[in-house]
Amino acid sequence: MSRQTQAIIHADAIIHNFDYLCSLAPQSQTMVVIKADAYGHGAINVARILRNKAPAFAVAITEEAIKLREAGIDAPIVVLEGPHQEKECLQARDENLTIVVHDTTQLEWVKRQTPTQPPGIWLKVDTGMHRLGMTPEDAQRALTDYSQIIGDDCVLVTHMASADDTDNSATANQLDKFARLVKQTGLAVSIANSPATLGWPASHGNWNRVGLGVFGSNPMHDASYLSRVQPAMTLRASVIALRHIKAGEYVGYGQAWQAQKDSIIATIGIGYADGYPRHCSNGTPVLVNGQRAPLAGRVSMDMLTVDVTEVGQVQIGDFVELWGEKLRIDEVAACAGTISYELMTRVSPRVPRVVRYR
Repeated sequence: MSRQTQAIIHADAIIHNFDYLCSLAPQSQTMVVIKADAYGHGAINVARILRNKAPAFAVAITEEAIKLREAGIDAPIVVLEGPHQEKECLQARDENLTIVVHDTTQLEWVKRQTPTQPPGIWLKVDTGMHRLGMTPEDAQRALTDYSQIIGDDCVLVTHMASADDTDNSATANQLDKFARLVKQTGLAVSIANSPATLGWPASHGNWNRVGLGVFGSNPMHDASYLSRVQPAMTLRASVIALRHIKAGEYVGYGQAWQAQKDSIIATIGIGYADGYPRHCSNGTPVLVNGQRAPLAGRVSMDMLTVDVTEVGQVQIGDFVELWGEKLRIDEVAACAGTISYELMTRVSPRVPRVVRYR
């Protein structure tokens, strides 16, 4: 490996976080959402780490599920967006995938392609997110009109728009709307994502769907939650150059940072091509030898620069934590004006994922 830029994936943290989320809803089964390459942690990595613990996994699209099957993951997999094309119904059947269907066009595809042996079907219901899903009335009609392909093991699925805000009445309204349909059908349900699992016990259903919480970020913006989960990724790189600059000199593109005194600048071997956010401003913290040091100048494609004047002894090759066990990703995301989901999922494929157990 020519440089020391790595995303360390902490397997024990993933297991700990999953167990904690399960403990909040002991009457539910909890599937792990590993779409977008498990939020950047590596879907195959996470599926293997939780192979003997998670009863099922969920992905966004069929291609993500196929990669898991090709890697030997034989656990139940739910495809949350269902088929985008008619031929995917055959793939779902052949690869033993459950598809979440959100409109009658998809049901027609299933009926034409796999009339006698359809894949598992869950039905998406729109209770207020207004992104995907049938109205409760259309869902009830679909259960009747397509009863030949929708089995009794169908699960009704809905998604909360504001579950991270426990003061927002929209979630309670969504739950009420969904409950009326569930009472009429008697089918199993899947409602809760990570924030709903944490903050809305009434949303705990037969299946909960947890993603971000498994990876140790904060879906609720609640500091007390962070004391109970562990970061699952440490993004780190190393110091590749050091230079002494005089007061008044500038660092980086556009002369965005000026030294107020004689300073020591460390160049770190990571940049926005690796997934570190370009929009992180001057002063965004990193950890150099365990000590906080501020970003100095704009993030470049392959490098960034840090003011290590106050850090003490720094040498070429020293490791730098960009986020992880000691520097929460949520803090870095705030400096970039975004959310931890985006930072995780944007870590580039050229950054090796290294799975470690303590």
